[in-house]
Amino acid sequence: MVTRRIGLLVGRERSFPDAVIAAVGRLTGGRVRCEYAEFEAPSAERLVPYDVLLDRISHEVTCYQPWLKLAALRGCRVINNPFFRIADDKFFNAGLALDLGLAVPKTRLLPQKAYAPDINAASLERTMRHVDWDALEQDLGYPMFLKPHWGGGWRDVSRIESRQELYDAYDRSGERPMILQEGIEFTQYVRCIVIGNQVRPALWDPRLPHHERYVRAAETMPPLEEALLARAIDDALTISQALGYSMNTVELAIQNGVPYAIDYMNSAPDLDISSLGEEHFAWAVDTMAQHLVSLADAPAQRRASWSALLYEGQR
Repeated sequence: MVTRRIGLLVGRERSFPDAVIAAVGRLTGGRVRCEYAEFEAPSAERLVPYDVLLDRISHEVTCYQPWLKLAALRGCRVINNPFFRIADDKFFNAGLALDLGLAVPKTRLLPQKAYAPDINAASLERTMRHVDWDALEQDLGYPMFLKPHWGGGWRDVSRIESRQELYDAYDRSGERPMILQEGIEFTQYVRCIVIGNQVRPALWDPRLPHHERYVRAAETMPPLEEALLARAIDDALTISQALGYSMNTVELAIQNGVPYAIDYMNSAPDLDISSLGEEHFAWAVDTMAQHLVSLADAPAQRRASWSALLYEGQR
């Protein structure tokens, strides 16, 4: 008899959610139903019909976001916490990581290149100052990276090798706030898959084609020493828990034995088998299935206060 219900909110991905659905079925013998969540003009008056929701797509299909927040309000456990996930950004996250003791490349927030039509010079003159590009260049050095302050998947990230490249990339950024970050010339690069309180560190080479970054990384860089491996796991868990994420990937670039946190705002990380390879994929599927079932079996409670929703999280 079905006693609990888990909904997977996904986009076009199939390998990971299909495998998780099957794994939950094997793990519980059908006692917990895991299925694709259904969304059709939901009502604010009704309870969300799931004990747990796994959110893999609301960062792109934004009409899901208010529904996920309502689900959390009504006691559904949502991965990831929809209040934290919607609120964070790469500049804030850099400051948070620094405060937690992680090594982070020098990071600067730039003014937008362009603004909405009703914003003019008078709107900016009291506060906005011209960027001192000479000082930025001297402080960060080359290479540096220009990135949107929000988003993932390495979208619209530019590696900058010269002042002209910086100008060109900035001119293309339009109305998006951007951050400029010191480049870390790494000897090793690690991507940690975080699910619940479990971490799987893996060599990952961003210089390789997308579907080879996990599976061929061991050919392009040496293995991690035990102490560095332990530090990577600790850093990944520390920042993910601080962000309220129970699903994340944390990228660390190793320079002179120091792991620099590069990207750790991946609330719906790529977990496709074609990207992870069979071993990492199997670990991610089994670990997620166990995590979802443990959340589904936990006593449900209605969290009606903002402080509880924000600070208790949904882990």
